[in-house]
Amino acid sequence: MKMKITQRKYPLCAALATALVAAAAMAQSGAAVLGPTLAATDPAPSGGEAGVDDAKAKAAALAKATQNPIASLISLPLQNNFDWGGGPNDDGFQYRLTVQPVIPISLSEDWNVISRTILPFVYQENIIGTSSQSGLADTVQSFFFSPVKPAPGGWIWGAGPVLQLPTATDDLLGEEKWGAGPTGVALKQHGPWTYGLLFNHIWSFAGESGRDDVNRTFLQPFMSYTTKTFTSFVANTESSYDWEREQWLVPINFGVQQLLKVGKQPIALQIAGRYYAEGPSGAPEWGLRFQVSFLFPK
Repeated sequence: MKMKITQRKYPLCAALATALVAAAAMAQSGAAVLGPTLAATDPAPSGGEAGVDDAKAKAAALAKATQNPIASLISLPLQNNFDWGGGPNDDGFQYRLTVQPVIPISLSEDWNVISRTILPFVYQENIIGTSSQSGLADTVQSFFFSPVKPAPGGWIWGAGPVLQLPTATDDLLGEEKWGAGPTGVALKQHGPWTYGLLFNHIWSFAGESGRDDVNRTFLQPFMSYTTKTFTSFVANTESSYDWEREQWLVPINFGVQQLLKVGKQPIALQIAGRYYAEGPSGAPEWGLRFQVSFLFPK
């Protein structure tokens, strides 16, 4: 486990800090005006207080849907990840922008399939020696077949295949392997609480013969609490275990998310801090996340 925190400063830090402060201010402002804003922009079926209450109920349902990885909700999260302390000299920096469209598709009255794509763009320096790289990394595509109605006990679940596509534009940003395996998620939403587990396992089956095989398990237990002002406090780990190298990577994330409306467009802003509790030599030590999710409810 790496404990040392690097003190090297990067020019991006100042811009990042400014963005985080501005986002936090927007979130606090949105928490104060979200209810009236939604009531004003959503049509009320019966007018007056009933219309306001209906708008607030829709907003509350939307806020909770953002905590459900397989909700019947089209969304486009843009996730900005900043990690420090990696590389051979513990002075590496990595920025990773992941575009993560989620598209539910109705198969029948009883079943949906939810498409989740993770397409990353990476910039990094001093992660591999003293060099820098930038470009696309490998894409992960998941499909979850999920019942429309929750199972007995209120559990929501989905399962299906996951694919790894070698889309990296730089050999040092990807594994140059095609991969596939199972994925699944199970969660429960009770009152303001959401908790559950998402997992997948990927084995490589084709690709560059000179590169190591892929045999990796991903585990993401998650929990969140959503308030009456549509603010969600979130915690999760995004742990992975490399069976080829017998190594864990365990980043722990704690953050806050706020549901807002910009004009008529609902969005969710999230700010989170990340600590790497376990990792191989050269893994990052800590990081920050700033995510903007564009939501398209039915």
